[in-house]
Amino acid sequence: MPMSEPGNGPPVSDKSHSRHVREMIAEAARALGGEFPGQDAVTITGPPRTLPSRLPVSALAQASVAVVGLAAGELSAARAGAGPQRGEPLTIDSGAVAAAFTSERHLRLDGQPQIGMDPLSAFLPAVDGWVRLHGNYPHHRARLRAALGIADTVTDPTAAVRAAVATLPATEVEDRVVAHGGVAAAVRDTAGWRRHPQGRALAELPLAGVRRLDDEHAPGAGHPAHERGPVDEHGLPAAGIRVLDLTRVIAGPIGTRILAFLGADVLRVDSPRLPEIPAQHLDTGPGKRSAFLDLERPADRQAFEELLASADVVVSGYRPGALDRFGLSPRALHERRPGIRPGIVVATLSAWGPTGPWAGRRGFDSIVQAATGIATTEAGDEPDGGRPGVLPAQALDHATGYLTAAAVLRALTLRHRESGSWHVQLSLAQTATWLLARRARTDGKADGTVGTVAGAATAGGVAGGTAAAGASADASAIGVIPWLDTVGSHAGRLTYVLPPLRVDGGPRTWSHPPLPLGASPPAWL
Repeated sequence: MPMSEPGNGPPVSDKSHSRHVREMIAEAARALGGEFPGQDAVTITGPPRTLPSRLPVSALAQASVAVVGLAAGELSAARAGAGPQRGEPLTIDSGAVAAAFTSERHLRLDGQPQIGMDPLSAFLPAVDGWVRLHGNYPHHRARLRAALGIADTVTDPTAAVRAAVATLPATEVEDRVVAHGGVAAAVRDTAGWRRHPQGRALAELPLAGVRRLDDEHAPGAGHPAHERGPVDEHGLPAAGIRVLDLTRVIAGPIGTRILAFLGADVLRVDSPRLPEIPAQHLDTGPGKRSAFLDLERPADRQAFEELLASADVVVSGYRPGALDRFGLSPRALHERRPGIRPGIVVATLSAWGPTGPWAGRRGFDSIVQAATGIATTEAGDEPDGGRPGVLPAQALDHATGYLTAAAVLRALTLRHRESGSWHVQLSLAQTATWLLARRARTDGKADGTVGTVAGAATAGGVAGGTAAAGASADASAIGVIPWLDTVGSHAGRLTYVLPPLRVDGGPRTWSHPPLPLGASPPAWL
């Protein structure tokens, strides 16, 4: 049975916080197709509010991790032949969750911090407000400069970008950068986002989608599937499940990272032509293997097709439609395997959701925070003209990653019980909409206090934003030492955050540290 480890004190005593966690668990369960066995009996131990914020970020984090544990327990019971009403007790430690949601801040390689943001990944003042830019990747920096007419020969491109943005309206900066293939968002308040066409499109969507891809009445539908391999000797619920990981950056890799911890054979496949930030791979790569394949090359395409033929799950983190030309849409993935049982589970996650004018737009956690009104909500009463704030963690990335893992586990349970192929869909913006909607239910109370977030100060990180002054003191700094481990890796001595869940009798960490990006053969174990 999944549970957090190690425990850190008694169950939380804050009734309001506990209620929000229970309600968010129930909301997520409904979005994923229905109640999980045992969801009303989840216990949260440790300080209630460990991620200080004006929004209920601590509840978001704890609920997202709890839903993974519930979904894992449900799949274990299904594969063991237990009835759908069986539910094992689940305990989540708030400190373990907070450490996991800030895992990149605690990452150390030979004792040195690995986090860092490009100077252009920042809020910049425009003529009429603020804009958020993203420049962590070289091609995004180049597109920013091109959009603003800044030559490559400029000696200080950061200063030049700042100066150019200061002369333009925020939405014009947004439009120019996006038109050049870059990433930017004008900072909007929540009312502005609700009026925006993309905000209106998301308001009509649930937190997540889980749907069957094949005809319910097709031959073989409704009959139990015969899956590859039973639950292993450790009781790992996803043992024997093959996951083809087509995700990048943070949200998707976090989802597949927890699937690897739960026993899945996860193979990440990247194009050798796309850059990756080494620290991100070190943080999200434990337990997985990694291969390079260029789908434009016939030999690589053949190897990829062989992987697809026996994959149980495909998780894609690219923009909607970006991989359709390779026959990788959810419907195409199902239809290319006629008569094969069990079917395939396809998970798609994106920045802005599957519909609306921004569906195909690039985006990252910080950009979604800026556009949806989270940044203005977190600004508080700032003395410097209302500089936007940020959440105390990259919470949209992390929560969406854990929800993706939970959705995959739920779909695997449905596949086991009913056969068929299944599609699950999530996005950072849908998670943001969920978080903002919960704010309306907090009676105006902040989620925590200004202060160290999950030991970020001792880890050399930045807490990242402001929270409401005068909120309850139960969000005081916690140490992360109980949830850290150090191991040798190909890159050096790696200190990292342990998984926030534990399978009873199973390992406390992943089967192996991150391997070099692209170093694994494109084959299943």
